[in-house]
Amino acid sequence: MSNIISMNDDLVLDVPDCVEIPFIEGDGIGPDIWQAAQPVFDTAVQQAYNGQKKIQWLNIPAGAKGFNKTGEWLSDDALEIIEAHRVAIKGPLATPVGSGMRSLNVKIRQHLDLYACIRPVRYFSPIQSPVKHPEHVNITVFRENTEDLYAGIEWASGSFEAQKLLKFMKTELDVDVCATAAIGLKPICPEKSKRLVKKAVAYAVDNGLKSVTLMHKGNIMKYTEGGFRQWGYEAAQEYFGDRVVTEDELFKSHNGILPRGKVLIRDRIADMVFAEVLLRPQEFDVIAAPNLNGDYISDALAAQVGGLGIAPGANVGDRCAVFEATHGTAPDLAGKDAANPCSIILSGAMMLDHMGWNRAADLVRRSVAQTLGGGRATGDLASGMEGCKEVSCSEFGRIICETISRIDMP
Repeated sequence: MSNIISMNDDLVLDVPDCVEIPFIEGDGIGPDIWQAAQPVFDTAVQQAYNGQKKIQWLNIPAGAKGFNKTGEWLSDDALEIIEAHRVAIKGPLATPVGSGMRSLNVKIRQHLDLYACIRPVRYFSPIQSPVKHPEHVNITVFRENTEDLYAGIEWASGSFEAQKLLKFMKTELDVDVCATAAIGLKPICPEKSKRLVKKAVAYAVDNGLKSVTLMHKGNIMKYTEGGFRQWGYEAAQEYFGDRVVTEDELFKSHNGILPRGKVLIRDRIADMVFAEVLLRPQEFDVIAAPNLNGDYISDALAAQVGGLGIAPGANVGDRCAVFEATHGTAPDLAGKDAANPCSIILSGAMMLDHMGWNRAADLVRRSVAQTLGGGRATGDLASGMEGCKEVSCSEFGRIICETISRIDMP
């Protein structure tokens, strides 16, 4: 019997009890946080299923480790392994700014068509926060992952390609742009916008949530982000029909009161979303956004609850999913056993949920909450938590494992 996850024609995963999962340690602090996180996952699976389920880990060389071993930062073989296994998890991968190789994270998302970046943001007490009521933040962001300005279609100032495009724009479209401009394209299409919003609304329906907000800048970028808004409404109606209610319908037909079992689909200009999640975060359940907006709002929300160190993330397509630490490589902390492993640990909980191993996922999240609530955290969090004991990265992982082992499962 194969130990690799398979998928049926309805895109439902078949996960064997002893399953092989690929992982990429990542660069910088990647090895540190992975060595703290892997025992947490193993302990949670053991405790949840009394040894009847198990993960066998498959190490994939990528990033600096991959380059040193194969001469490639991310080989085609690595991508094929992830695709064949359906599910993988990774640490942070380094990407230079301004020049050099393109983002490995973007390459993984585009090659595997992982079109939905899913970022659930919630508060863990008593982490220090810059806002008065971080406990009101419980928002999941669905960010389109494969197009928009992150498509990587751009040319440097003065390059042959930029000059050729500038000339075409001037002669064929009568658009006059500065002759020294660097040029980037912002493709946003109906099909990719609709599948992203479909996944966001399905998440709201499946989890009994009340609203999905389409975040856009369609008042200025009328055909790209305005298109995202239009196609988002169309997708909600096409796929969910009477399960969704627009804001207009809410007030015209329901006196402003959301009917039981319905999901409100609405839109907000991007500027206002940033303001409203600060002032009234409890009014948001799910935010669906194009790539760039989604990137910004995900990190901004994470800051409201304590930072990227506790923000999990998943990149999900129809046939494959990669779960990841959402922060950077922090090379200044690499090898010092001082990094915060919460992001990859909580991303692993998302992975377990995706596999249908929800009991193990719940154990991970409960144990993280209990450990932080008990006043033990890595230095980045402990410095702002009154009476908190600062622990190392590896010690934090061990404490979570011990906490998991003490939780009785029904």
